[in-house]
Amino acid sequence: MILILLGPPGAGKGTQAQRLEAKHGLVQLSTGDMLRAAVAEGSEVGLKAKVVMDKGELVSDEIMTAIISDRLNEADTKNGVILDGFPRTEAQAASLDEMLATKGLALNAVIEMKTDDDILVERITGRYTCANCGAGYHDSFLKPAVEGVCDKCGGTEFVRRSDDVAETVISRLKAYHEQTAPLLPYYRNKGILKQVDGMTGIDDVTRQIEAELQTI
Repeated sequence: MILILLGPPGAGKGTQAQRLEAKHGLVQLSTGDMLRAAVAEGSEVGLKAKVVMDKGELVSDEIMTAIISDRLNEADTKNGVILDGFPRTEAQAASLDEMLATKGLALNAVIEMKTDDDILVERITGRYTCANCGAGYHDSFLKPAVEGVCDKCGGTEFVRRSDDVAETVISRLKAYHEQTAPLLPYYRNKGILKQVDGMTGIDDVTRQIEAELQTI
């Protein structure tokens, strides 16, 4: 099974991807992680990517697709994958389809987690983590049982991501919508676009996703 989870920052894609990994034996493939790994390994396509990156340029769709292709050859992806961060444009989507076809594969579903931008801004700007164990909290939705003390490890130091400020979050959401808009009709026309309500509880989103997967 090959899936794409679409959703803006803060939509909960990471949480749902972890659950899909655990239940279905899928592997979440982050394009950023794969790119860094390919460069570090010094693979043929990784060396090509390094030349481009060293110039401060963006890695081409061709190189990125080749990196995903190489990753799909590894044994741990035999049960399927969840693509994270790619494709972001219609051209990338077409390139991905062509590469998968050469392997006798195809996307099974593209799941869009529909969200409300205003609520997402509140979600993201209010989140913070324990500096010791990384447990996540939120100013409004998930506070420690004892104020200032981590529930999991008892730590008393907390940190926030530097880019979790309203102006930056709004900019990231705008970029997401601009990049993703062309993908929706592309995958809808292929009959593989599924949509779930990403604003409900985590368990409910999981149930919605599983229900959609049953239709494949």
